Amino acid sequence: MDVPPAGTPVVCDMTTAPDTARQRLEEYRLLFDRSLVGRERIGAAVRFRFRAEPGLRERIEDLAAREKACCAFFAFEVTTDGGQIVWDCAVSDDPAARAVLDDLYDGDPGSLLRRQAD
Repeated sequence: MDVPPAGTPVVCDMTTAPDTARQRLEEYRLLFDRSLVGRERIGAAVRFRFRAEPGLRERIEDLAAREKACCAFFAFEVTTDGGQIVWDCAVSDDPAARAVLDDLYDGDPGSLLRRQAD
């Protein structure tokens, strides 16, 4: 996983996104509520484990690609481990980026959007 360098802006720019922030947050909520089976910290990264369901890996890869397009400070890797889909997430070495990663780990993917709105 190629983690962006320190100094990468910690912003979320969804101006060219095919979905809205509200739709994206709902997608996260449904994904985590329906399919998440575990989460863990791996060094400076976080790992989410999901049930391997038909089409789910492709949906997670699509979500990760859309996140990377609007939040350049993130790095993602999606793999399969036995009967689970593994989604590793890391961020550039920046306190604000780490706070967003912590919020994602805690189930709050919308924290950066709220901070930007303030």
